Amino acid sequence: MSYTIRLRALAFETAARRAGFSSDYALARAMKIDRSTVMRVRKGDLHPGPAFIGGALKALSPMRFDDLFMITQPGAPPSDNW
Repeated sequence: MSYTIRLRALAFETAARRAGFSSDYALARAMKIDRSTVMRVRKGDLHPGPAFIGGALKALSPMRFDDLFMITQPGAPPSDNW
């Protein structure tokens, strides 16, 4: 079975607040993606793709990949931080 990338939702939300982003719109603008993409990834309806991952790492620097994302097998139960 192949692996997939999931957002560490709690860590992502905490990092966004600490970076001063008060809305999904402001965060999406900084990430250079659509607001709906931020919302769908946060809800778990969409796995983060390259544009989301790259945008998050730039907008939420100095956060690193492992701080914001986890690698899991598809169908694995979400962790406490998902």
